Amino acid sequence: MTNTIAPVEDPAAERVRLRLAVSGMSCAACSSRVERTLNRFDGVTASVNFATGVATVDAPPQLDPNVLCEKVTDIGFGATPVEGAATLLDTGPEDRIAADLFRRLVVALLLFFPLADLSIMFATVSSTRITGWQFILLALALPIVVWSAAPLHRKALAGLRTGSTSMETLVSIGITAATVWSVVTLFGRPAPEHSGHGVWAAILGADSIYLEVAGGVTVFVLAGRYFEAKARRRAGGALRALAALGAKDVTVLSGDGSEITVPVEELTEGRRFMVRPGETVATDGLVVEGHSSIDASAMTGESVPIEVGPGMAVTGGTISLTGRLIVEAGAVGADTRLAAMIRLVEEAQAGKASLQRLADRIAGVFVPVVLGIAAVTLAAWLISGAGLDKAVGAGLAVLVIACPCALGLATPAALMVGAGRGAQLGVFIKGQQALETSRTIDTVVFDKTGTLTEGVMTVVAAHTAAEHSDREIAALAGGLESASEHAVAAAITAWARREVATPGDDGLSAPKLELAEPAVGKPGGDGFSASGREQPELADAAVGKPGDDGLSGLVVAASDRAALTTPSENQGEMGGELLEVTEFHALPGLGARGTVGGHAALIGRSALIESEGVCVPEDLRRALAREQRCGRTAVYFCLDGRAVAVFAVADTVRPTAGAAVARLHGLGLRTLLLTGDNARAAQAIADEVGIDEVIAEVMPEGKVDVIRQLQRQGHRVAMVGDGINDGPALVAADLGLAIGRGTDVAIGAADIILVREELGAVPDAIELAHATLRTIRGNMVWAFGYNVAAIPVAVAGLLNPLIAGAAMAFSSFFVVWNSLRLREFRR
Repeated sequence: MTNTIAPVEDPAAERVRLRLAVSGMSCAACSSRVERTLNRFDGVTASVNFATGVATVDAPPQLDPNVLCEKVTDIGFGATPVEGAATLLDTGPEDRIAADLFRRLVVALLLFFPLADLSIMFATVSSTRITGWQFILLALALPIVVWSAAPLHRKALAGLRTGSTSMETLVSIGITAATVWSVVTLFGRPAPEHSGHGVWAAILGADSIYLEVAGGVTVFVLAGRYFEAKARRRAGGALRALAALGAKDVTVLSGDGSEITVPVEELTEGRRFMVRPGETVATDGLVVEGHSSIDASAMTGESVPIEVGPGMAVTGGTISLTGRLIVEAGAVGADTRLAAMIRLVEEAQAGKASLQRLADRIAGVFVPVVLGIAAVTLAAWLISGAGLDKAVGAGLAVLVIACPCALGLATPAALMVGAGRGAQLGVFIKGQQALETSRTIDTVVFDKTGTLTEGVMTVVAAHTAAEHSDREIAALAGGLESASEHAVAAAITAWARREVATPGDDGLSAPKLELAEPAVGKPGGDGFSASGREQPELADAAVGKPGDDGLSGLVVAASDRAALTTPSENQGEMGGELLEVTEFHALPGLGARGTVGGHAALIGRSALIESEGVCVPEDLRRALAREQRCGRTAVYFCLDGRAVAVFAVADTVRPTAGAAVARLHGLGLRTLLLTGDNARAAQAIADEVGIDEVIAEVMPEGKVDVIRQLQRQGHRVAMVGDGINDGPALVAADLGLAIGRGTDVAIGAADIILVREELGAVPDAIELAHATLRTIRGNMVWAFGYNVAAIPVAVAGLLNPLIAGAAMAFSSFFVVWNSLRLREFRR
């Protein structure tokens, strides 16, 4: 792995930005310690993100980054300079840490249960103490307190070297003290007899053997650390998905026209390269030769492919769907748009500092206070003349009963149960920061394509001239479009196949029934209501009679048409099949032409039809204008030089979008639609689902700016999205929610993932986050309340360390039980 640095220079400040991958941080207190260490250098401003394990450092150009890494290493952590996102994508260290914790936890669990059982038996019934019973207990305990607890001891020692304390300090001292005193008791003096005084007398009689207590503390703390490490493993998902989007190799053209495949890193500005159908565009550039449909949803979030040809720009990371392109590289490496999006995600993650867990904030004071209380307790009992056993027992009782096992489990346990219940509801909450933030959210921002809508183009309205049946037009238009790979063509072909399979009463025309509301619509005196239903003047057309404009006026939702149509035994003259097309020619960016059923057929946008001099009846012209006002993509279908139909194609709104928005309003939240689509289409969608405000025609970079502007106005913003282009906005928002079937970038950048394929998961997620946060806070109150109440009892010498250990264990089990109540959420 290379340690070379690619700093981002800031000439105004004469500083460079460096990134260090920091390993070994186990809590927010650790990240604070690293941050303080880095900020001690002159001219250095450092921010350490505990969730991602990355330190972002603005430093003077002359400062060697290896010097920073050495300082971090000196305080017990690992640090390595990283270059861009490449090194950050290496998940090996996080995987190894989680695997190591799991191995140690399994070993500790396997040994702890027999250790606890035998410890109680030997303590309560002295007759069971066979020869060598001490060695049995020691053999069971030492692997737990030495090997399994080793990470805790290392962190505690590292903290002591720098004069700082953490939860590991208290845990390590408690484990070590209990083990050492137990060994002294086992081998240093004879064990007292309690067999004649009953079980409780034996337990309360202070055998001074606390090996099971040391083992139990280790098990509970390791369990909490393991759950935490698994959650942190997902922190770099957004960067990994973004980096994977780019091409790995590229086919470049040499001066003699030959083709050479080279790694994309070797591509230079101005060099020409080839993009075949299905391949990823290697870098930003201009098309020199060829035509193709480009899937740019990764950059724009919109599902309709973009037609490109000579002189048009293409973006690295997009995919060529149909044609072969020759592209001249215009930007390479860190200057590409994809690289800029990666930087956006990195900066947004660095700017969103992790909330320090409540346990770690309080531990900064709690740990030294408990250590002081234990020391004072030991000294006080010695001074009182109560004897060494009594003094050590009281001091250990303070340490053991104050060990923050319940504190360490309070968050992971609730998160695990909440995540399990969330999975049943189609909701995945990544961590505590999402819970903390959900409490203050007042604005929910939605992306449009793939979030509020299905992300699939369908025919939502078809208008045919009176002299043609819908089924006849479907067979002809579907036959023509079946030879095209364009998204609009695919939608028309799918509609046509369903249409020809459904004969009408005459055996030719399909029944012209209004089956569903169109995806979009709004009032405007155009024959449609705000919901998209036909007005009374079009009712006749809806059942197959010509309306005032001479159109058959079919308005159909494709999914519902498929559900209601059934093949007939009499397929009529079309035979239930699309007609074959010959002499097909795609017209990139405009439409297509060919010969179908003996007719010269043409389909495309109005610009193509006008340029071809096609006769367009006024009724069809009005129909196309009406559909465009509703925000749909509308095309003419022409036969033999005359327009005979208008097809309106649009993305369909998710069925539960309106209900989900209404629930959010019921929670007192403001809603906003933020999209790169045109304003007319965006407003139509917003009107249909009931969203309050619309901001349209915004590029991915602009989405981040809008989010930050809302935040500057004092709003706490949640963003709901699904695409790669939503990644930076999801991270910049206070709370990011990603649709589960969306891109890996959206899922990786989000705080909450909505696995369920309906938007009702959005209010479910917010309500579940609130419930989980309440549970975590309840756990915290119990954990600290228990310590406040129990420590004075231990100081007074009224608790044997064994009872203190049991009380400590009970507090942990109480936290787990309280967390398990989340399983009843929304049942």
